[in-house]
Amino acid sequence: MKIDSKITSRFAHNVITSRAVNRGNVHKEVFFDVELPKTAFITNFSMTIDGVTYPGIIKEKEVAKKQYEKAVSKGQTAGLVKASGRKTEKFTVSVNIEAASKVTFELTYEELLKRQFGKYEMFIKVKPKQLVKDFEIEVNIFEPQGITELEAEGTFITNDLQNIIKKTFSGEKGHISFKPTLDQQRTCANCSQSVLDGDFTVKYDVKRTTPDNLQIVNGYFVHFFAPTNLPKLPKNVIFVIDISGSMSGREIEQTREALLKILDDIKEDDFFNFILFGSEVHTWKDALIKATPENLDEARKFVRGIDTEGMTNLHGGIMRGIDMLNAAHEGNLVPKRSASIIIMLTDGQPNVGISNTNDIQAHVKKAIEGKYPLYNLGFGYGVDYNFLEKMALENKGLARRIYPDSDSALQLQGFYDEVSNPMLTDVELNYPENEISDLTKNSFKHFYDGSEIVVAGRFIDNNQNSLTVDVRGEGANDALSYTTQQDAEQTAKAFQEQQYIFGDYIERLWAYLTIEQLLEKRIAATGEEKENLTAEALDLSLKYKFVTPLTSMVVTKPEDYENQDGIADKPIEAEAARLSYLHTTQPTWYTSVDGDPHFIISVPQKEDAICFNINENPGAVLNLINDPVTGITVNGELIGDKRANSDAKIQNTYFGKLGIANKHLDLKLTVTPEKITVQNGDEKTGFTWLDSVTLQQEGLTLIINRKKNLVLKMGSGASFVIVLHQVWKKHPLHQDFLGLYTLESDKLSEQTHGLLGQFFHPIDFTILEIHPGSDPKKPDATMIVKNNELTVTRGWQKDYRTDPNHGVDVPCWFVHDNGAGLIDGVHTDYIVSSLF
Repeated sequence: MKIDSKITSRFAHNVITSRAVNRGNVHKEVFFDVELPKTAFITNFSMTIDGVTYPGIIKEKEVAKKQYEKAVSKGQTAGLVKASGRKTEKFTVSVNIEAASKVTFELTYEELLKRQFGKYEMFIKVKPKQLVKDFEIEVNIFEPQGITELEAEGTFITNDLQNIIKKTFSGEKGHISFKPTLDQQRTCANCSQSVLDGDFTVKYDVKRTTPDNLQIVNGYFVHFFAPTNLPKLPKNVIFVIDISGSMSGREIEQTREALLKILDDIKEDDFFNFILFGSEVHTWKDALIKATPENLDEARKFVRGIDTEGMTNLHGGIMRGIDMLNAAHEGNLVPKRSASIIIMLTDGQPNVGISNTNDIQAHVKKAIEGKYPLYNLGFGYGVDYNFLEKMALENKGLARRIYPDSDSALQLQGFYDEVSNPMLTDVELNYPENEISDLTKNSFKHFYDGSEIVVAGRFIDNNQNSLTVDVRGEGANDALSYTTQQDAEQTAKAFQEQQYIFGDYIERLWAYLTIEQLLEKRIAATGEEKENLTAEALDLSLKYKFVTPLTSMVVTKPEDYENQDGIADKPIEAEAARLSYLHTTQPTWYTSVDGDPHFIISVPQKEDAICFNINENPGAVLNLINDPVTGITVNGELIGDKRANSDAKIQNTYFGKLGIANKHLDLKLTVTPEKITVQNGDEKTGFTWLDSVTLQQEGLTLIINRKKNLVLKMGSGASFVIVLHQVWKKHPLHQDFLGLYTLESDKLSEQTHGLLGQFFHPIDFTILEIHPGSDPKKPDATMIVKNNELTVTRGWQKDYRTDPNHGVDVPCWFVHDNGAGLIDGVHTDYIVSSLF
């Protein structure tokens, strides 16, 4: 396996080549499995088997989809790219090859490296999953400005491996290589497991004798702008924080922790304030105040006291912040030369006051009027991320997802660090209109310390070899205004360094940046404008062969034993969120029981799921979850159809009643399709599914989404979603029933058990000998799990969390006979006498 990276003027061209040989005497399936940065575009893929090459062909998504659907109808396909973790997407291809055959996989992807905190960073995911005879990472960097520093590190690098990283740089060139031997890859002397598992990161920076660097090659130019040694601008920052009930527990604790750290970094020349929104909107001070030591101490006391309450009046909170910032500027309460920012954090969707997201967007855009950026941080997966992103982009900001994990506070603080040091406002890079066409974005609200502004464009005259740029911006003390000029001669020598560069790199950099910005503009666009942006981005994606959200790459495989064509798509953020929800990288297993009753156990490390049914008589109560440490138990009572179906061999049963208890808090919740009852000691409170409720009391947060589902959190334990399934009241057979989904199950103890609870701990399995089953669309296989060898069937079950009516198909391996061999003991061991 070789990872070959060429970086020319911040633009990275990466080629991953993997060669394998089948040394067995029967055909075997070979996997090519790599993780790429989300910011990268795949540009090429091929498989070569015994000298025959099978290329990946990039097409418009709809065209590729039609070609692909034929194979889908035969149940013979595999999606090749999936969201995987916070920063990566996983590309997976498998192919069956004959005994003694060889296969070579080659994947190419490109990305523009962004500068943050004074360095460009490229990370390579290293995870070969086995010892590799010849493993090598080679990085060649060519920067016409010259390289000032170069570092390489890996999360898996031990002291022994540190010496294997070879690193040199001189003038314009840098080189890194990492080539561990087989023995150096081993986790121990005779082990067959590989130590290579983690991120390999390259960081560097370039010389800056002037604020600008212009490069001109073959009718295209790129302009890098990163002035240094400027005085910092004072900033005016308003933090708008969601304190609704769903933020309770770890989320609000981490928010408080992050805000306290941020207060340590605020400069004395800055102005700031806090606005909190639950059902009501609360402000710390009536206006922005200066960050004096006394005011910061008072702010720390306020932050330590922030707690959750009520629902989500997002509109009220954000508008209060905008009005306060506008008033501060109009009343000259903040310095004229300063940078203003609003940072909003929310974990849910607006449900109090104005809750229509289109109306909120319109009000916010009208109130801000482009005067300062809005940054939206979405905590977890319950947010409408598309809405947050659209609103931020419309207001010269950006949206960022904060992943619910032990480091959420660091994620919040890390985002603030990126925007905490504005150096310039209203930056404009102007080029002669009669010389340039197809210019990327050239005006920027803020320039932050340690970052870089990049503008690229195409000359009208392909032979033009010089360019004059007019640069303007507003600094802490005065306006920045100057003119700079460059000619092609200075860039031409780059082409003498053939080993370090690839093709027309500036043209590809321009295409990459243009597509990225068109896709970003498209998020907030509507109607004809959106159609035009889509058409333009699609044309460039096809011309330059980039796999973007508008294109797909069809991978054709040899037409023999079980080889399946595949399709590679760029996952979009909403899909990434859904996948992260199911297959999150942190140790939070997703489990559910729904339908008649189907149990689904997701296995994130396999990017797969196991499912099984329990067939028991109506009236039986099953123990689903039992945690003796936190005191949380969940039991479910089965109901049947209204009358027996004479045609069915097994009568359908569903969960008609769920009992959730926390014995440490003396709390009980009974849920039926008709009502929800909360019992706290001797006190009882009742609700119906027609209510829209957010209830918060000691140890309990309950949100009822009318006629759809309820979200429940007890103490600091797991969260549960209960989905209501309603059928036609006059249906001759079926009746209303419930589905149960557990989230954040890692918050329960290791002693948790029950039909669902036993799977809150990681489970591993191996699939062997896939072969046709009784249903041609559902192959059978042998599963090795818990030292048992089971016959399983490939199928689908439904996840109804986001769509209670139709559900989302979840592919899984189905274990027969009431989960025998998968569950501990037998299913009748889990029958209990009553709901509590």
